[in-house]
Amino acid sequence: MASLPQLLQVDLAWSSVCPDLLEQDMGHRLLHHWLLALQPELAPQQRSKAYSLGVTITDDATMAGLNQTWRQGHGATDVLAFASGQEGPWLALEPGEPLELGDVVIAWETAERQAKASGWSLAQEVVWLLSHGLLHLLGWDHPDDASLAAMLERQILLLEATGQTTPQDRAKVWPLTGDPFANHDST
Repeated sequence: MASLPQLLQVDLAWSSVCPDLLEQDMGHRLLHHWLLALQPELAPQQRSKAYSLGVTITDDATMAGLNQTWRQGHGATDVLAFASGQEGPWLALEPGEPLELGDVVIAWETAERQAKASGWSLAQEVVWLLSHGLLHLLGWDHPDDASLAAMLERQILLLEATGQTTPQDRAKVWPLTGDPFANHDST
């Protein structure tokens, strides 16, 4: 991946129980590229020259606790996103301060099981989950199949743009009724 222009800054707090799984530098570069690419699509209050967010890669036991506490879910889930803008309008920035997006938490053990089931590498799955979490931080959600299809399509475009996947990998995305990529020109 080529060096990106410094049109925006990304302040990343990174924590991983598996430091070799996805290196912080790679995660930072991907997030920088994706945030830059997403600028035209963001609501005005989400557009910034600087962002701050946290990424944690943890185990299933920790994720299960977070899932229970914050979503009343049972067991581990693959990714959780704790968006700072969820509880109301995005806070106005102080001059020079980054826009706080929130935190993405990824369960590496769940990611490993999903990677095996999908037929791609654990690193690819973690990058997939990172892109999914980022979109959640920016307000994307998937309460139904149509919104999930739109979100998956956007993820694939982000991953393709950074060389993390190819159009042929689309079949590995969990199945939905209909074609989630019907609006995407793959030529």
